[in-house]
Amino acid sequence: MRLSREKVVQLSHLAVEALAGLDEVEFIEDRNTVRLEIVRILQDLLREEERMEELARQKILSQKRPIPEGSTEWEALYRKYYTDELRKLGIG
Repeated sequence: MRLSREKVVQLSHLAVEALAGLDEVEFIEDRNTVRLEIVRILQDLLREEERMEELARQKILSQKRPIPEGSTEWEALYRKYYTDELRKLGIG
């Protein structure tokens, strides 16, 4: 999933406000420091997702015969390879 920097920043603001609204949460750092860390974490996760997507695409391209993107077979292989990459990370 691709998100613009502006969307990531907007999500970080929403996350900080949601956390601030919880009685169980007390900020040790100022809110902006926490928000910037959320931005960093989201950007890292999005980069990792892009890497997994690219690895899945490369595996499909490495098949002996060409598989047209968008075909049922391509979609099934993409889901399989993407899921395999998630499992390697211990997710899913």
